[in-house]
Amino acid sequence: MSTPSSPVTTAYPSAPLGSPENPGPFHLATDLRLACLRIARRNRFESVVEVAPHQMAVLSRVACGPASAGDLAEWERVSAPTMSRTIGGLVEAGWIERSADPTDGRRVIVTITDEGRERLAETRRARDEWMAARLETLSEADLEALQAALPVLERIATS
Repeated sequence: MSTPSSPVTTAYPSAPLGSPENPGPFHLATDLRLACLRIARRNRFESVVEVAPHQMAVLSRVACGPASAGDLAEWERVSAPTMSRTIGGLVEAGWIERSADPTDGRRVIVTITDEGRERLAETRRARDEWMAARLETLSEADLEALQAALPVLERIATS
């Protein structure tokens, strides 16, 4: 695991929002976006898993139920050929299966295999363990602040 040589600080760590030192939501948006990206990137690459982020997204989606290749492409906001390559890699790994849609033979339906469910669970567990190890280093006040921020972050993520 790598650690930065010096801590990364936000542009306006302690100034109240709207003050001259912290001009408003735009700067908070920048800081929040960058912090979320750094956390997500480190979580993906330091949790030592073999599932690429785009593969993880497809596995997570089809674990909820079968989906068409077109629906997956739309959900992931990628082109049909890109999704086809992702599906091909997952089929080759044995983590998903393709079949013809029983109501429309032109469509491909993707379902997760037992091995895919196991890989998904292992990957989630490794990523959760990575995050938990970081959270264990925080103060009680920091943990409470994160807990309080979760509903707001979830609303942002789903809006």
